[in-house]
Amino acid sequence: MAMGRSYIDNKDFEEEKEFYRNAVNLNEKQGKRGLLETKDKRKDDQIKDDDYLLGEARQPLWRKVAVPSSLINPHRIVIILRLIILLFFFQFRITTPVHDAFALWLISVVCEFWLALSWFVDQFPKWFPITRETYLDRLSIRFEREGEPSLLAPLDVFVTTADPLNASMLVFDTLAETSEFARIWVPFCKKYNIEPRAPEFYFSQKIDYLKDKVHPTFVKDRRAMKVREYEEFKVKINALVAKAQKKPEEGWVMQDGNPWPGNDSHDHPGMIKVYLGSSGARDKDGKELPRLVYVSREIRPCYQHNKKAGAMNALLRVSAVLTNAPFVLNLDCDHYTNNSKAIREAMCFLMDPQLGKKLCYVQFPKRFDGVDHHDRYSNHNTIFFDITMKCLDGIQGPVYVGTGFFIASTLMEGGGLPKGINSRLLIKEAIHVISCGYEDKTEWGKEIGWIYGSVTEDILTGFKMHCRGWKSVYCMPKRAAFKGSVPINLSDRLHQVLKWALGSVEIFLSGHCPLWYGYSGKLKWLQRLAYINIIVYPFTSTPLLVYCAIPAVCLLTGKFIIPILSNLASIWLMALFISIILACVLELRWSGVSIQDWWRNEQFWVIGGVSAHLFAVFQGILRVIAGVDTNLKVRAKGAEDTVFGELYLFKWTTLLIPPTSLVILNMVGIVAGISNAINNGYDSWGPLFGKLFFSFWVIMHLYPFLKGVDTNLKVRAKATEDTVFRELYLFKWTTLLIPPTSLVILNMVGIVAGISNAINNGYDSWGPLFGKLFSFWVIMHLYPFLKRLMGRQNRTPTIVVLWSILLALIFSIIWVRIDIFLPKQTGPVLKQCGLEC
Repeated sequence: MAMGRSYIDNKDFEEEKEFYRNAVNLNEKQGKRGLLETKDKRKDDQIKDDDYLLGEARQPLWRKVAVPSSLINPHRIVIILRLIILLFFFQFRITTPVHDAFALWLISVVCEFWLALSWFVDQFPKWFPITRETYLDRLSIRFEREGEPSLLAPLDVFVTTADPLNASMLVFDTLAETSEFARIWVPFCKKYNIEPRAPEFYFSQKIDYLKDKVHPTFVKDRRAMKVREYEEFKVKINALVAKAQKKPEEGWVMQDGNPWPGNDSHDHPGMIKVYLGSSGARDKDGKELPRLVYVSREIRPCYQHNKKAGAMNALLRVSAVLTNAPFVLNLDCDHYTNNSKAIREAMCFLMDPQLGKKLCYVQFPKRFDGVDHHDRYSNHNTIFFDITMKCLDGIQGPVYVGTGFFIASTLMEGGGLPKGINSRLLIKEAIHVISCGYEDKTEWGKEIGWIYGSVTEDILTGFKMHCRGWKSVYCMPKRAAFKGSVPINLSDRLHQVLKWALGSVEIFLSGHCPLWYGYSGKLKWLQRLAYINIIVYPFTSTPLLVYCAIPAVCLLTGKFIIPILSNLASIWLMALFISIILACVLELRWSGVSIQDWWRNEQFWVIGGVSAHLFAVFQGILRVIAGVDTNLKVRAKGAEDTVFGELYLFKWTTLLIPPTSLVILNMVGIVAGISNAINNGYDSWGPLFGKLFFSFWVIMHLYPFLKGVDTNLKVRAKATEDTVFRELYLFKWTTLLIPPTSLVILNMVGIVAGISNAINNGYDSWGPLFGKLFSFWVIMHLYPFLKRLMGRQNRTPTIVVLWSILLALIFSIIWVRIDIFLPKQTGPVLKQCGLEC
């Protein structure tokens, strides 16, 4: 039984073995077939992926986004209606002169016509606003394929600066320290995707720096970078600055013992030093670093060096020799890269196969740090960068504004020396191209490179490019590409505006004025109109100044520039005001600009117009026609003690005289107008409101100027290190301050009115006067309040002081006119009248 069972079992086992062998063979065959099918599927997927990538690579790198018609068309309609209303308004103004104030009427009509013309050339280039979107992923697919060298074009970055300490070695030495710090900073930024890449601004950000950071060593590396590496770097830079404060009698000496070639800032040879990019220029991870090159062009007393335009042309030639890069990025020394992808954003346009052939430059908007929250002096210039430049992008392109600007360098020069030449020969050639005599008898500064002839070389250079038919592009990424600093106190801000306006006047008086230059070229008409507006706007200062003074003159003389209105004239006048308001509201609606930014821009347009623009016109005429050079003040761009220290620091300048005079004139005019209305009775109140409207309009536009005119107002406390008494010198605003402020001013005005009244009425009135001088007692008791009122930051807003003065003056005049304490005569006035009785 056992044997038989064993036999049977063996037989069954063989059968089962054969069955499993056949099953395994079947599974192997099916597995092979499945493997082939998997490979085929993967191959198909790979083909599909390749097709998708190829399709994406062929897609455009950017697209144009127009403003929706539902937003822009109402604005266009209102602009047309406003133009029609203006025509009827001027027909009324010209056909109805004011005979008893003919001179005032004529002057006002001329000013109104100029202001209307200025509005026309400013408004109509804003007809086609657009924005642009870029596709950085498509750029990478097209030019950065995995396992292959990048095909993105190389780029040179130009950073221009003036020597802060007059021919010291400070810039030279700080670049040496910066190049060493870059060896550890650059890999840190790449590893953790740091934004912004400027260390000072990155470490000073008040944000959650751990957001989106998942690398476990980030906190440790960041702490080491900030506490050890960057702080040590800052100490080294501070030591160099302290050392450079005093120039040695024998001049500066370099580390190798040789004298510094630039000891004489007005007479020195050209200098070039390559810090990075030569052999051994690697970061701590062994990766190659970009080149860092110090360039100082030759300066000689007998040559015209053409300021920034000459420096940019020198850098362009050095770039052509040392790197031969096809594209250039221009930044000012007070700007930094806030978005590391900004270069790729620009490449989406510059390397586009269609647009790139006719594109001369890509302009980014200017964005700024360190501006006070209210942007009192319109430093952000939002209306220009967020409205005007978008609109120009829809025509032929934005204007060139001097920084944050990518340009195709081959448009300006045909390239540099061929590659493969000995580096010493390249340096020798580079020094040659920055020599003073290199540009003699050439087209540099005339037809090649940055154009000479104006302190605003950027506007002039961009204008010449557009005249030749080139286009430009305005790129506004969500994260600001570049940021910089601006002067935040009133005096420096006005000097900055003076420089820009002076450059426009120089272009107007030159042969490159858009009014008559370039008609044989390819400049579009709306683009020409925009350039005319940019060049002619300083000349609006004269009619603006006169028009701001007319309301006060009307109040003082009792005259008015508009006759009695008929019903039809009233309708046209109301329609004009309504169209102005609607145009502003609709423009803000499609652009997304806030009403505060618009109002600050309007205010500073008046402030700058009656001060800096006015001086620019006279200085430009003297410089171009009479050959009298005027030195521009180098503005301060920072805070001394606190973040907004410079904002509250008042610096006297002659630019402040016209707006100050306008404010005083209009304030006196308001008081005189109200007193005259009180004297003349009910009938005079109607015309008064028309006069008061214009005076209040002037004062409201000059309000930021009034805020800045306080010579004692500074951010610092009396002693920043004395924390015990620090709060004593801080003034915090509260509405409780209005009554004492009014009391002080009212009593001061009362004293002046009382003394003048006593002088008028003779000896008998001096006795009662001394009894009325109780006002001195009030003022003496309020003196500590008055002293603190004008002393520190966060003090009473100037508008409160202003209104207190106005109310006190009005009440003083009413007091003189209607004295309730004098006995009233109810019977006839007894006097000798002779035959007239």
